[in-house]
Amino acid sequence: MKYKLGDFVRFVDEKMEGFVTRIIDDQMIGVTGEDDFEIPVLAAKVTTVHGYQPAGAAKGNVIDEQPVAAGTFKANGVYVAVVSDPKANSVVHFYLINDTSFQLLASLTTEKQNHFKGEFGGIVAPGASAKIYSAQLADLQLWPKFIFHVLFHTTQNAEPPAPLVINEKFKAKDFSGSKKQIPLLNQPGWLIQLDEPEPLIDAQKLKESFYKTPEEKAVVEKPLHEIDLHIEKLRDDYQFINSSEILNIQLAHFHKMLDAAIVHQLPEVTFIHGAGNGILRHELHKILSKHQKIETFMDARKEKFGYGATKVILK
Repeated sequence: MKYKLGDFVRFVDEKMEGFVTRIIDDQMIGVTGEDDFEIPVLAAKVTTVHGYQPAGAAKGNVIDEQPVAAGTFKANGVYVAVVSDPKANSVVHFYLINDTSFQLLASLTTEKQNHFKGEFGGIVAPGASAKIYSAQLADLQLWPKFIFHVLFHTTQNAEPPAPLVINEKFKAKDFSGSKKQIPLLNQPGWLIQLDEPEPLIDAQKLKESFYKTPEEKAVVEKPLHEIDLHIEKLRDDYQFINSSEILNIQLAHFHKMLDAAIVHQLPEVTFIHGAGNGILRHELHKILSKHQKIETFMDARKEKFGYGATKVILK
């Protein structure tokens, strides 16, 4: 298969073009056009549109290294950035970000079921990026293991760090934080540092952590009177999480907020769960019906929430 996810192609027999958003098999690919509909097509029936350059793509391997003052030479800062394709949101691209003053000789190999495939190999200049891989966002659980090899090089008087050899199997928790603006790509995404230094353990602080005084115990914050349990309000990475995990996250937040309401002796609190398929509402009502601190509960103001919220009266 000569095409990769994110390639910009044109149909041979029709006046259509779009991005490759799925590799179906050795002969078939999925192409998504401006209407956001994915069309299955024979790979032989499309052709690459040459000259298309996605944002952040490497321009080539010719590097004119500029001198850097000794005090400003950066030895750390090798990242993997994961960003959505601006034209095909179902696809994410992986970029190697070099925020060091070294040139990087980097390679990426993927491994799945003991099958290895070289995905990228090349030089990334200081302060530059290179696209190294693309994948379907919905297939996070099926992504292969990533094997990174990175060598550091400079013509200047600086000791290069030890080569990086990193084996990484990405999980949803790797994307649990908020997206950040990626300066070199000029679009939001997640940054994962590959050369993060090993944390130094302070023995005294570690010892002190076992002997907290009562004043240092965690303070339970007073909750709002209306608590939204929609997953997009609780996690930035909700698109990576399956339905059973989403339900567990919502129920954990419900328990936390209900306990906080009881601690602060609120007379009532409303949980916004949405109508949906009714599973979350059913689970909440089952828990509330057995809770000793609950006076009663009911559907909240239907003119405001419909059947998508439950009002809880506390004892």
